[in-house]
Amino acid sequence: MNRVTAALVGVLGVAAALAAGHLVAGLVGPSASPFLAVGNTAIDLAPRPLKDFAVRAFGTHDKLVLLLGMAAVLLGAAVAAGLLSRRSPLPGTVLAVVLGLLGAAAVLYRPDLGQLGILAPVAALVAGVAVFRWLHAKAAGAADPAGPADSRRAFLVASGATGLAALVGQFAGTRVDVEASRRAVGELKPASPAPPLPPNADFAAQGTPTFITPNADFYRIDTALSVPRVRAEDWVLRVHGMVDRELVLRYDDLRRRDLVERTVTLVCVSNEVGGPHISTANFVGVPLRDVLLEAGVRDGADQLFSTSADRWTAGSPLDVVLEPDRGALIALGMNGEPLPLEHGFPARLVVPGLYGYVSATKWVVDLEVTTFDARRGYWLDRGWAREAPVKVMSRIDRPERGSTVPGRVVATGVAWAQPTGVDKVEVRVDNGPWRTATLADDVSGSTWRMWRAEFDLPPGGHTIEARATDRAGATQPQARVAPVPDGATGWHSVFFTVA
Repeated sequence: MNRVTAALVGVLGVAAALAAGHLVAGLVGPSASPFLAVGNTAIDLAPRPLKDFAVRAFGTHDKLVLLLGMAAVLLGAAVAAGLLSRRSPLPGTVLAVVLGLLGAAAVLYRPDLGQLGILAPVAALVAGVAVFRWLHAKAAGAADPAGPADSRRAFLVASGATGLAALVGQFAGTRVDVEASRRAVGELKPASPAPPLPPNADFAAQGTPTFITPNADFYRIDTALSVPRVRAEDWVLRVHGMVDRELVLRYDDLRRRDLVERTVTLVCVSNEVGGPHISTANFVGVPLRDVLLEAGVRDGADQLFSTSADRWTAGSPLDVVLEPDRGALIALGMNGEPLPLEHGFPARLVVPGLYGYVSATKWVVDLEVTTFDARRGYWLDRGWAREAPVKVMSRIDRPERGSTVPGRVVATGVAWAQPTGVDKVEVRVDNGPWRTATLADDVSGSTWRMWRAEFDLPPGGHTIEARATDRAGATQPQARVAPVPDGATGWHSVFFTVA
C-alpha cells in the first residue's frame, strides 16, 4: 500500500485504542485511561530537575505541555507503525502490543486505581490490534489491482467509521457529573465571615494584583494530570491514626457545622524569586484544629498525613496545624462559591504560613495523625524538606522587566511573610540607598501586602531591587537560593529604561 494509506491505518489503529481505553476508564475510573495513566506515571517518575524545569518554563501550563508532547509521540509512533507495515501487519501489531503493555504497566503502577483499572488498557490493547489488522486488510485489498472493484470504497468506509467511532469513544465514557453536584451545594454562608477588606488593600490601579485573586486566576501547581471527580454526596473524610476516636465525616456533616471564612494567601514552594505562584482567596470551611481535637490527638504524634482522592500525600507539622491562632481549615468554599474542581472540590486543606506541598492537599479524603518517622509524603522522597514555613519575600510587579517608563517611575509590588505579617518593604535603584516603600492597608499576617514607591530618575537604564522585613524583624536575605529544598530566597531585581 502507499505511504499515506499506511500512515492512516496506523493513526486510526492508535485512535481506536485510545478511545476504547478512555471509554472503559469512564466505567472503572477516569485515571485508568492508559493515556492519562502513562502521563501521571511520567510525572511521578520524572527526576526532580526535570520537574523543576517544567514548572519554571511552563508554569501552570506544564500539564498541557506534557499532554501535547505525549500526543505528538503517539502520533509519530502511529505513523511509524503504519509505514513499517506496508507489506505485512506484523510490525504494527508488535508496536501496538508494546504500547498496550506500557499502558497496562502504568495503570498497575497507579496507587489510586483498583484491580478493575486494568480493564481499560486491556480494552485499548485489544481494540488497537484488532482495528489495525482489520484496516490493514482492507487497505491491502484496496491496493491490490486484482482485488474487488469496490475494495477502495470499502476501505474508505471502514476508515471513516473507525475515525467516527474513535471520536465518539473519547466523549462517550461515563462521566461523574461533579459540576451538577457542585451547583447543588448552593451558598456556603459562614457563621463567622472574614472581616471586610480595608479600602486601600492593594495598588491594583498602579500594577499590583487585586488583593483577592479571582478563582480563574488562582495559581495551580499539583501532580494531577486529570482532576479527581468526586461528588459532594459521595465524599467521605476519614480521620484516624494516633487519635482517641476515629471520625468519618461526610460533606453534609461539615456543612452543618458553624463555618468560618478566612482570607489566606497561598504560595508554592517552587516559586522562584519574583515568581507568579502566589494567590489570595477567601476560604470558607471548618477549623481543622476543632476536628482534630474532637478526634483526640494522642501524645507522641507530630504529623498530620493527608491523602487526596488520587492518592497524592502530604505531611503537615501537627504542632503548626493545632496552633489556636493559625487558622487552618478544611475548606469547602472559595471566594463566595464552592471550591472549583481544579482547586479541590469537594474539600481541601488550607494551612496559612506553610508552603502548599505540606499544607494544601486538594480533594482530601484521609487525615492520619501519625509521626514523620512512620509516614513520608509524596515530595519528601523527591528531595524537598519535611517542614516548610513560608519565607519572608517580596516581588516587583511594576516596572516590568525590560519595559520603558516615561517620566516619573512608580514602582509597585507585593510582599508576604505568613503568618507573621509584613512590617516593612524597602526599595533601591542602581545600588543606591534603601527607601522605605508605602504599604497598603494591612489585612492580616496570613495574607500578602502590597507596596509602592516613587522615583525621579534620569533617562537610561536602571535596576530596581526590593526586600521585605516581617514583624519579627527577619529581613529577606540577599543571597539567591533555589526553591529546593524549602523555598527560594533572594532580592528580586528588575532592569528597565526611563525614556
